[in-house]
Amino acid sequence: MKREIYKSLSFIDRFLPLWIFLAMGAGILLGQVFPAIGPALDKFQILGVSTPIAIGLLWMMYPPLAKVKYEKLGEFKSEGRLFSLSLLLNWVIGPVLMFVLAWIFLFDMPEYRTGLILTGLARCIAMVLIWNTLAKGSNEVAAVLVALNSVFQILMYSFLGYIFLTWIPGFFGIPGLVVNISMLEIAKNVVIFLGLPLLAGFLTRTILVKNKGEKWYESTFLPKIGPTALMGLLYTIVLMFSMQGGKIVNLPYDVFRIAVPLVVYFAIMWTTSFFLARKMGFNYSQTTSIAFTATGNNFELAIAVAIGLFGIGSGVALAAVVGPLIEVPALVALVYVSLWARRFFPGEKDGEQILTTSTCR
Repeated sequence: MKREIYKSLSFIDRFLPLWIFLAMGAGILLGQVFPAIGPALDKFQILGVSTPIAIGLLWMMYPPLAKVKYEKLGEFKSEGRLFSLSLLLNWVIGPVLMFVLAWIFLFDMPEYRTGLILTGLARCIAMVLIWNTLAKGSNEVAAVLVALNSVFQILMYSFLGYIFLTWIPGFFGIPGLVVNISMLEIAKNVVIFLGLPLLAGFLTRTILVKNKGEKWYESTFLPKIGPTALMGLLYTIVLMFSMQGGKIVNLPYDVFRIAVPLVVYFAIMWTTSFFLARKMGFNYSQTTSIAFTATGNNFELAIAVAIGLFGIGSGVALAAVVGPLIEVPALVALVYVSLWARRFFPGEKDGEQILTTSTCR
């Protein structure tokens, strides 16, 4: 049975982790062979993020958002427990956990520590949609939670930045940082990296379902655009690693020091979120969406803030950049852990029977 299921998967589905690691390697190689590619790609920016990378982010987000059944979002108005758990995980447990890990593992590297703390405060509003879809989470729940995080990000990021980088260190007699992060800049980040693909997905579904019918939309249109999300992801990974691969090669020890607390963070955060959601009685698709929206980070915002406040050559910026480089393989691994764990949900298919990862089928 396992062999039959494995053979039924597409070539891309079977070797998804391999494609991602090959994209990482290709990016590093590209950056080493053509060292000028980083400055060239970074010449034009959107809110501190390279325009070519921004295009990749928008590209990979559009198919999952086109799959969301927006007409069903009203059903979540009464899901107070779901929203409360997500807010607790994202805006209390997540930031506190990253703060603690940053101080434990990077006590002697204040710039890297600051970069990790800024990353922990930036809750994911973009790439999480890819991980959620790959893990067979609910697109509707993910869309609602991402929108909720976007609002809280605008309201809370500057405040929490002050709390964790200035007030808490000062409370313990440790020199803190002066943090000045504009709510307007955060709002712009949310509008571009979430608002645009969200609007595109909503209009696509509304217009095409009205003119072609839901059956055509679900069986013809989505299967065609779905796989392009993975293409957008691989494209983005290649560019990210081509721009930052030199730092990975030249500063391996520093990257390792930054990577360790990140790996620990992703493992603890996802496991805690998944366990709590499961304990509270949520089904698999809801649990998965809660876990991944709580575990991922908005590296676009973290990188933009780090560069804007401390400069592109700072250790703070390097730590922010290493974040997504570790997050990609870590969350890909968690996608497979999630699919395996599906067997523990009553009424769900056995984990081995749903290991199909192409987006938006």
